[in-house]
Amino acid sequence: MLERTSTTERYARGVIAAVVAVAALVLAANAGPARATEDHRADRVGQVQQLQRD
Repeated sequence: MLERTSTTERYARGVIAAVVAVAALVLAANAGPARATEDHRADRVGQVQQLQRD
């Protein structure tokens, strides 16, 4: 039969899971796409306008 876990152990697991979840969200938020330089942005704007004309 399974043994019952202590209250302290359950709370500790919950706190650890919460800390891991927050760390994962912070890392995911900081891992966004790199910003393009001004030259690349101008090229992309031209491509979009070219597609809209057709």
